[in-house]
Amino acid sequence: MTSSTTLRALRCGLLGAAAALAGCSSQAPAPRPGGTPSVYQSQTAPGARLDKQAAADMVSEFRRGRGLPPVTLDASLNRFAEAQASAMAASGKLSHDVAGSLKSRIAASGIRNGGFYENIGAGHDNLADAFTGWRSSPPHMKNMLQPKADRVGIAAVRAPGSRYEVFWAMELSNSNDPRPMASADRPAVTAAQINNSIPPFPIGASPAGIYVGGMR
Repeated sequence: MTSSTTLRALRCGLLGAAAALAGCSSQAPAPRPGGTPSVYQSQTAPGARLDKQAAADMVSEFRRGRGLPPVTLDASLNRFAEAQASAMAASGKLSHDVAGSLKSRIAASGIRNGGFYENIGAGHDNLADAFTGWRSSPPHMKNMLQPKADRVGIAAVRAPGSRYEVFWAMELSNSNDPRPMASADRPAVTAAQINNSIPPFPIGASPAGIYVGGMR
């Protein structure tokens, strides 16, 4: 897939803020045995492997250039990104909601809701291409520069039958965010709430008149 025919698409997801993958490296990327730097390895080729550490290094270098601390590659965020990219590849759609809302996916993963940001993209042949596209998007760049972000995960998944050929997902998080983990849309009912829902009844009342948790 050449640069003249590659379809490029970006979409930024917001949950309090959106993340961005953007930046440049002050050092040339390390070449693979074949001589091609890993950031230029096509992700549309069968068996292609994304150099995730190179992605983390690029983000970190970009942040350092703006006086921000680096980010560390995180296994749980890599898995989260892989699941999202795989869901988009399976559906052929560039969307945050193909595998559930971002909030519901965060809740299911156990990752903290606060300080969590997601980027998605499609049509980028290699990491350098995706990196350049995200860097050129002000919302992605702004959110990639979240001051307290300290973890990153990324994935690229092939979709040979789709118009894009490869889907990308990138996650940033603040592992020290004090806010609790995301919860399901419907909060769990506590014992105290059940007790408070039971209306008073006189001593000696018929069992048929006793309410428990709103159910008679």
